[in-house]
Amino acid sequence: MSRAALELDNAAARRIFLHAHGLSHAPDGHDGDVMATIRALGFVQVDSIQTVARAHHHILHSRIGSYAPSELARLHAAERAVFEHWTHDASVIPTEFYPHWRMRFAQAKAKAREGAWWTERLGSRRILKRVEDRIAAEGPLPARAFEDPGTSGTMWGWSRSKTALEMLWHTGVLAIARRDGFEKIYDLAERVIPAESFAARPSKAATVEWACRSALERLGFASTREIANFWALVPFEDVAAWAERNRKRLVAVRVEGADGRHSEALALPGIEAERDTAPEPPAIMRAISPFDPAIRDRKRLKRLFGFDYTIEIFVPEAKRKFGYYVYPLLDGDALAGRVDAKADRAADTLAVRKVWTEAGTAQDAAFKARRSAALADLARIGGVAKVRQGS
Repeated sequence: MSRAALELDNAAARRIFLHAHGLSHAPDGHDGDVMATIRALGFVQVDSIQTVARAHHHILHSRIGSYAPSELARLHAAERAVFEHWTHDASVIPTEFYPHWRMRFAQAKAKAREGAWWTERLGSRRILKRVEDRIAAEGPLPARAFEDPGTSGTMWGWSRSKTALEMLWHTGVLAIARRDGFEKIYDLAERVIPAESFAARPSKAATVEWACRSALERLGFASTREIANFWALVPFEDVAAWAERNRKRLVAVRVEGADGRHSEALALPGIEAERDTAPEPPAIMRAISPFDPAIRDRKRLKRLFGFDYTIEIFVPEAKRKFGYYVYPLLDGDALAGRVDAKADRAADTLAVRKVWTEAGTAQDAAFKARRSAALADLARIGGVAKVRQGS
């Protein structure tokens, strides 16, 4: 007889979820270890947009009040404790996980062999050897060190050499040695990745086991699709097979959504204790990055929090509902609103264009005080001193 699924009401589900994502403590004065935070999250998405602060820095600021961007640069370029590659998007990832990215490199190589995308944009595969040989001889180089006429036809306007650099990076031949500003500096992977991590070759079975279990550890509870999507590393079919093999060792849970409906999920043993002990989020509000790992799965966000969110950077301005780069406002365990803001560095000011509050939210004096504090903190994250509301 199968064991009945563990019931998680919506309040408990939110507590577990926010705790798993490092949002169950206030960032003010929290002397968090940056490496431990990245390891606990699994990865931190990297993005170039700097409306207030780049996503990778904002994500860490949201959890560590004392965080400084130089700490991430040190972990990457000096200590080699993190490397940069893809999960669902470009991310910084603990280097101890690098051996499992051999699976991604193999997938990328297979796509490069079988698909026309890279071949069409490279023009000739001989450029791959030329680029690799030059980096091998000269050391770390940016794309601008290679002078190509024209572009390769990508949406980013890459040169053919830049396209070659990216292909060699995706397939694990090259690695990002560091970033100068936001510019990638490429080098041979064996010169960037520490020897022990570079030499390790885990089996497929070991990578599948690691990816599935570590995803569940970082999500708290998840469907098989959500497990597969977390690292975006292991094919869904392998995740589904893993879940079936481990059915007796995993805990089935019924998760209540914000609308009262239930969904089925899996969790690791210990979820019942986590349900009873996961702390209440602090009574503070914070503006979180659109690329924060807690909100990257928009379907799960809506299901758990009743918050419908779309980043509108690719939406034509006339069709935007809110704005180009709008920050969700996390208030305790609720997504209570959103803010359209930009750092005006010349004026040393956070320019707040508009603030929205979710329907049904009580806008009492305490709420408004928390929101003002959240905007002041967003200004601090952006390195500006003042907040100016209204366009």
